[in-house]
Amino acid sequence: MIAINSFDPMTLILLAAVNPAVIVVALLMGRAADQWQKLLVAAFAASLAGFILYWIGGQVGLFAIHAIGGEAAIFMLQLVFGLLWAGLGYAFRKR
Repeated sequence: MIAINSFDPMTLILLAAVNPAVIVVALLMGRAADQWQKLLVAAFAASLAGFILYWIGGQVGLFAIHAIGGEAAIFMLQLVFGLLWAGLGYAFRKR
């Protein structure tokens, strides 16, 4: 079981960087984007999907969530990583 504390930045960064929902949603939406401005929408959608997966993991008992505030940090970090993944999908889209 992973213990998540709000003041442990490496755990928060790791959870945000390797969240499979963020990666899949951002890559797919980034690849489908026809304008670079849509990458922000893709990053937000990926962050929301990643947070829902994170929340389900906490409810099931996969994560031991003790602290308040870590959730906001994870959402914002997933937004940043989602933007990077969406940009990668946009760069390799079919033209």
